[in-house]
Amino acid sequence: MRPPLVLTGPPAVGKTTAGRRLAEARPRGAYVDVDDVRQLVVAGGAAPWDGDEGVRQQELGVRNACQLARRFTAEGFATVLTDVVTPRTLTIYRAELPRCLVVRLGVDVAEARRRAATRPVYLTAQEFAALHAEDAAAEPAVDAELDVTGLSLDDLVAELSRRWAAG
Repeated sequence: MRPPLVLTGPPAVGKTTAGRRLAEARPRGAYVDVDDVRQLVVAGGAAPWDGDEGVRQQELGVRNACQLARRFTAEGFATVLTDVVTPRTLTIYRAELPRCLVVRLGVDVAEARRRAATRPVYLTAQEFAALHAEDAAAEPAVDAELDVTGLSLDDLVAELSRRWAAG
């Protein structure tokens, strides 16, 4: 059984589209968008940049997503998670999903803005820019990095599938 795959990177890099496609291509695949898990909080929610409460909720979302991933994996599902992973949340992923493969997708900000213009974006321009800047400055200890600039979705999914199979 493949270990859970965690796709990370800044907004509009292709995590969601590639992650869903990877899970759909498996005979038994599960896809967990960690943002969707966080949005289960319907009252009193706080974004990660909203101080201590935001950080607590960000970490709670990661822990809940990891619990889902463990259950899916235990039941024989190839599981893909997508999240904007920080050095702090990477520590949680490593503790909660010790065998997970973490792949960081990258693209320059101009390309990300072009991609974001083609779909709904739930971030302000400042939040979008801040997340890209934070990602560029962070050096989380991921298992692999992949520049997706110029890759078609099919090529991206094929490369991720190859890396996931190799572990």
